[in-house]
Amino acid sequence: MSFGLNAIPQEAQAEIFRRLERARAEHGARILLAIESGSRAWGFPSPDSDFDVRFIYVLPTEKYLSLSPPRDVIEQPIEGLFDINGWDLRKALNLLLKANPVLSEWMRSPIIYSEEASFREQIAALLETVDERPTAHHHYLSLLTQQYEEFAGNDDVKLKKYFYALRPAYALCWMWEHPQGPVPMQFSALRAGVNEPSDRATLIDDLIRKKSETRELGTGPRIRLLDEFIASVIERARNERTGSAPRADTRLREACGILFRRYTLEA
Repeated sequence: MSFGLNAIPQEAQAEIFRRLERARAEHGARILLAIESGSRAWGFPSPDSDFDVRFIYVLPTEKYLSLSPPRDVIEQPIEGLFDINGWDLRKALNLLLKANPVLSEWMRSPIIYSEEASFREQIAALLETVDERPTAHHHYLSLLTQQYEEFAGNDDVKLKKYFYALRPAYALCWMWEHPQGPVPMQFSALRAGVNEPSDRATLIDDLIRKKSETRELGTGPRIRLLDEFIASVIERARNERTGSAPRADTRLREACGILFRRYTLEA
């Protein structure tokens, strides 16, 4: 199996680069980081999985001096398998102050399409000063519950749906077994960091193999072993006390402000 940018077919890379260039041309955007954020980055793609490209950008300096602030997102229409949109740097930094788990995942994506030197390292250094655990716990529990409830009442299920519940379930398990450190983005890294019974491991390995080989994994009976695991994680997570997201301290706000000014004044 290929990893990193090598996991993306050349013709898809060309289309992604073309669309990123369109964002630059149409909006005057300076793209600081562009990554893959979906199942291809998580490590369980199908041949027809979408390309979920996300990027962080800054606009020309004068845009930020207007009485009407610019939109903080660039959204391109979803066409075929390509889902590409971005966040303004101000939006990204404000989410960092809230310990947003999605931003953290973007910083840890194994598939990078474009990045300015040292940008990701600077964001990662700021993230190290933030306690991500409370918001990450809430995020992954909400995601897990939402995904599982979509099929929990059915006798049959689209088997690929299990992956979208298993990843947040394993993220929660990883946090319980690792009191410190950033939560990995890739499913394989999450699995490697938790105690995984051999029967569940074999079952998941088989599902990943089938998903990688077929455009449609298909529908099948519910998988009792996975249902029991997911339900147990939801129950434990609901009973866990994780505290509330801490307020960003003055030093972190100042550091984010300095970073924002540095890049917007260079734009």
